[in-house]
Amino acid sequence: MSTSRIVQVGSVPMGGASPVSIQTMWDKPVTVVDDLLIQSMNNLSRKGCDLIRFALPNIQSVRQLSPLLHKTTMPLVGDIHFDYKIALEAINAGFHKIRINPGNIGESWKVEEIIAAAADRGAVIRIGANEGSLKTKGEWSPEARSRRLVQAAEDNLEIFERKGFKDIVVSLKSSDIEVTYLSNKEFRQQYDYPLHLGITEAGPLIPAIVKSTLGLSDLLREGIGETVRISISDKPEYEILAAAELLTNLGLKKGRIRIISCPKCGRTSFDTHAFLESVKEELNTLPLEASVAVMGCSVNGPGEASHADLGITGNGKQVLIFKQGKIVRREDICSAKEAFLEELEQLRREYSS
Repeated sequence: MSTSRIVQVGSVPMGGASPVSIQTMWDKPVTVVDDLLIQSMNNLSRKGCDLIRFALPNIQSVRQLSPLLHKTTMPLVGDIHFDYKIALEAINAGFHKIRINPGNIGESWKVEEIIAAAADRGAVIRIGANEGSLKTKGEWSPEARSRRLVQAAEDNLEIFERKGFKDIVVSLKSSDIEVTYLSNKEFRQQYDYPLHLGITEAGPLIPAIVKSTLGLSDLLREGIGETVRISISDKPEYEILAAAELLTNLGLKKGRIRIISCPKCGRTSFDTHAFLESVKEELNTLPLEASVAVMGCSVNGPGEASHADLGITGNGKQVLIFKQGKIVRREDICSAKEAFLEELEQLRREYSS
């Protein structure tokens, strides 16, 4: 499958040989840009977020969010529907990318004004189709539905191509796994615009992760998809972590810790669940390409997890810390976390030198 063209969204390139980027959408209205918002965004960035989208329901929301453009290096995307003036305001304010549905913006001259403003300011426009919003009727097979979705995206593209505007990202979304796969594959065979992948309305945490993994893995393995959002009816943090985990396991994202851990059982002498919870921030944010094991007993510790770069396991009333199967420390439960984090930092220094 051929690669897409490259578009530049602020500091993040999409397409070509660039890494697949990860994004989410802020989950609440923003009335003021304060330190808490900036800290939350920085936390998402450390977990793997490359860009973030904000709903812009009116002109006032653009003005309220605009100060954020000067307080973060993360590219910001404005999500706009119905009113072309909001899109113009966002572009002129400096939003790096806007998401519009040309079909609900109205007359073609309004879309043309948005295109002209984006071309002048170097903004990227995401356009596309969502199967849930299509009004067409007809055959209901996955093939027929995917063809209608591609046709809807092509209809939206027409005015942009006529105007020669190429800084576009396209999304073709469905809540159906097969329709998502077929439509994105068909589109990539005909066009080289970067694709925004996602299963729309995927549901709460576990169903959303399962559906998104099944629906997007084959596309990503085939080199289809330049940016990903895992839509989850839960915290944006989970969307980022799920996407990062998916890309890491597909070999498409580097520099992340791969966590190995076992469930509890009757042999457990170490509360793996509680320990993982206590160190999850470090494991999710430390820039380290390594495997780390958190195991419940010595059977699964230096034995079954002997390949781990760093591991910790229960051993009676103590814990063992090991590296690639070799025990390097024995600690009491009360000192386990501190010792483990010391070894984790030491591993980071070793691997970065």
